[in-house]
Amino acid sequence: MVDMAEINKRFDIHEIAKNKLAEIEKYICTIYCCHSTGCKSSGSDEIIALISQIVEENGLNEKIRVVATGCMGLCAQGPLIRVEIKGQKDLLFKRVDLDATADIMRQYVVPAIEAKGQAVLPANLERYVLSLDLPFFKKQEKVVLQNAGHLDPEDITEYMAHGGYLALEKALKTMSPKEVVDEIKKSGLRGRGGGGFSTGMKWELAAAVPTVDEKFIICNGDEGDPGAYMDRSILEGDPHAVIEGMMIAAYAIGATSGWFYVRAEYPLAVERLEKAIKACKKNRLLGNNIMGTDFCFNVDIRLGAGAFVCGEETALIHSIEGARGTPRPRPPYPTNKGLWEKPSCVNNVETLANVSKILLKGADWFASFGTETSKGTKVFALTGQVEHSGLIEVPMGTTINEIVNEIGGGVPMGKTLKAVQTGGPSGGVIPAEYMDMPVCYEELKKLGSIMGSGGMIVIDDSSDMVSLAKFYLDFTVDESCGKCAPCRIGGKQMLTLLDKINRGRGKKKDLELLKQIAFAMQKASLCGLGQTAPNPVLSTLRFYEKEYTNKLLDTPKEEK
Repeated sequence: MVDMAEINKRFDIHEIAKNKLAEIEKYICTIYCCHSTGCKSSGSDEIIALISQIVEENGLNEKIRVVATGCMGLCAQGPLIRVEIKGQKDLLFKRVDLDATADIMRQYVVPAIEAKGQAVLPANLERYVLSLDLPFFKKQEKVVLQNAGHLDPEDITEYMAHGGYLALEKALKTMSPKEVVDEIKKSGLRGRGGGGFSTGMKWELAAAVPTVDEKFIICNGDEGDPGAYMDRSILEGDPHAVIEGMMIAAYAIGATSGWFYVRAEYPLAVERLEKAIKACKKNRLLGNNIMGTDFCFNVDIRLGAGAFVCGEETALIHSIEGARGTPRPRPPYPTNKGLWEKPSCVNNVETLANVSKILLKGADWFASFGTETSKGTKVFALTGQVEHSGLIEVPMGTTINEIVNEIGGGVPMGKTLKAVQTGGPSGGVIPAEYMDMPVCYEELKKLGSIMGSGGMIVIDDSSDMVSLAKFYLDFTVDESCGKCAPCRIGGKQMLTLLDKINRGRGKKKDLELLKQIAFAMQKASLCGLGQTAPNPVLSTLRFYEKEYTNKLLDTPKEEK
């Protein structure tokens, strides 16, 4: 008979974490090198190899630790490396190439080690230094991203050294499934994939469905919004946080298996997720009798082929089953009849990444961030015409002004802010006059936009809003699965009218027809893609109608 107590003793997470922390403490210096998709595309592989080579050449393997880490956030300034030397101020170096890396290592790092931390940065290297006191870093509140850029995402022991899997242990050994659900409900966590539905309520509904033989938990990593890369970065930089969140969710609802659905265009995220799953299995954190309890759970990965509609949970489920990714009417909801007709709970990557933090620090701690109805923090991909574009995390309710002008550093090159677009192709534009609006689910909805998965695109005064609306509508028309007529036909007709107007061939009656079709699509489309596809058009019409009328044939010249 297998002695489970002995097996679990060999894989005690507390002992593993203690040993890892002791190992890290031995090093005088740690060099974190951003190894996310963005920095890899700019040459971080070669930079890491060069740093390791110089460390080896100088016989400093026992003193310098080189870590290939996840996204550090300020993507526009990559490749990034952060140097932490005992006795020295931490330094973040931006836009480094191989020559700059060699100089940083040979002129600063190696001398600093030899001088026992009492080294001065040479003047010629100061231009590469990015101040860690920038509002971009100081004004963020990191919950989901707290490990990103601070650990090796491919080392499970390092995740444990940062408190990883302690929340799972707490749930399995000290809480009932209902207590876990209640804690998540109390926290106010809402789905971060776009809809904003209460996560605790969804878990409660899933838990209430009797488990005949199987029940599934599904992680939606099918991030398809143009300009959005939050989920990708979380999976690349801290995959174990998502796995742990999924396992806690599975325990709470009584799920027997888990599925990750991730875009095939995210090869690095998939690779790190695969390695994380293997590490969990090796450490008996997946499989049977996890942590010596009765909880048994395994996960698998399915790759999405890039269909935007598969972000909708029923289309996603069809895709996992091997069928065409098209949505179906609801009810029945997936919590009752989902994957292979079995009860299934679908949660977004960022949603699951919050779970372990809530269980460790408490629902009240999480609810202390945000607004009355939008609790916690939100990760945004801040892109477009902004000085500091990148990945940020701020409390719900942070104003657009704080995000764009303080954290983002404002609009560059002497331009002025015209609007901010949120929610991707399903969202809308927020004009500059609403800069003091708090970013939360309810306030965005009032202005005809949505939170979405977290894309936030800054638009300056040189942008044409009709062209912008056409770009997003063109995307959703192309991504429509074609199953329902309102989306299939309505989207195409709206695009034809919008193209006609944009080319200066439209008339006033076309604007009215555009609105009529948009309202019909919102009411009659089968899924969220068709229901929200008109949002960019209606939003730009609401706030920038003059840009439409100026392109019409029957608008008097004096009005233009």
